[in-house]
Order: sequence, then C-alpha cells, then structure tokens
Amino acid sequence: MESDTLARIEQMLGDLVWLNAVIATELIQITENSSSILRKEAPPETCLEDHNAIRAEALRIAGQYSQNGALHRHLNRHQ
Repeated sequence: MESDTLARIEQMLGDLVWLNAVIATELIQITENSSSILRKEAPPETCLEDHNAIRAEALRIAGQYSQNGALHRHLNRHQ
C-alpha cells in the first residue's frame, strides 16, 4: 500500500476512535439523566464513580488520536 493510503487509513481510524469516545461519553450522560428522571434523585454514588472512571478512560483514549480539546471541555461541563 502507498504511504498516502496508509496515512489516510490511520487518520480515519483515529477519527473513528475519537468519535466512539464522544458517543460513549454521551451515552453515559443520557443514562445518568434518565436514571435521575426515573428515580427523582441522583444516580447512586457508586454508579457516578464508575461513570467518571469510564469517561476518563474514554477521554484518555480519544486524546491519543486527537488533540482537539472540545470533548474534554464538554465533559467537564456535564453534571
């Protein structure tokens, strides 16, 4: 394969990893919001701790493929 093609594939895979991190972290937030609505209170603290750990890992992984700070900024605004 040509180096141009390999570079394009590498970029595409990095973009997909980043996008999957966005999707994963947004799904976590949707789950927390839905739980809060149904329970009429915040999700259990153990769930929030686990979710924060998962978010941090997704952010770490995404950071390997994109230096765009938008995801980090956005996640810091989640409640």
